[in-house]
Amino acid sequence: MRFVGIPLLLAACFLGRPADAADLPDCARPLSLALHEHGLLYSGQTGEGIDKDVADELARRSGCKLVVSLMPRARIWQLIESGALDFSLSGISNEARDKFAAFAWYFSNKYYLLVRKDAGVATHADLERNAALKLGAIRGFRYSPTANKMVDKLEAQQRVSYATQLEPLYQILMDNRVQAMIIEPFDYPTLDSGRIREQTSILEFDDPPVPHGLIMSKKSLPLAQQQAWRGLVEQMRRDGTMQRIFEKYFKPDLARAMTQF
Repeated sequence: MRFVGIPLLLAACFLGRPADAADLPDCARPLSLALHEHGLLYSGQTGEGIDKDVADELARRSGCKLVVSLMPRARIWQLIESGALDFSLSGISNEARDKFAAFAWYFSNKYYLLVRKDAGVATHADLERNAALKLGAIRGFRYSPTANKMVDKLEAQQRVSYATQLEPLYQILMDNRVQAMIIEPFDYPTLDSGRIREQTSILEFDDPPVPHGLIMSKKSLPLAQQQAWRGLVEQMRRDGTMQRIFEKYFKPDLARAMTQF
């Protein structure tokens, strides 16, 4: 585990805090929050991204000390389940995760299939039918329902290659070791790379946008504390802060669509 900059420590000052201090989270101990590298959500190279901005604002509003680290997504879920990690960001729920994690939703987005043009894939079914084709995915990630079914089906056929970050997936896609991968809007800047754009096309899954949110460990955070943190996230959505964060990285119409759902 390596730390991302200095732990986010801000004094619990009156300005910037919600009006009702009784609704604030408990800051009696330092709280742990893990980021993961994923396009515009966070870059370890630059130390910047949407989730880093959200974490900074949560620290400011709560007055809590957030000790922020960078981890692979699969490891984050393991630690959230055990209670060894309090928070992460941009997580999606499913039946298994709902047993050990609570969520505070702050954006919603669709998923897409990025395919090599020379793979002969015009539909999702084309990829599933051709046993010679493989899919690249990030370990520990889940997507929209149709995308998840595809991943699970191809994994059962040993046709999925996993990585812990996006960059290795782009590389094996360009090397033709996989012929497709699942992407979302946070990956758009990389797709602007001439080589990737020229050799790939995008197919949209027909699923509705999937909510993403602050991930809270049920084992480490009591229900009242989960509700307090959820209140801070909702406040950021209501007062336009969340949309303004997204507008730093996306055009206003897309930022609005992702944060107003």
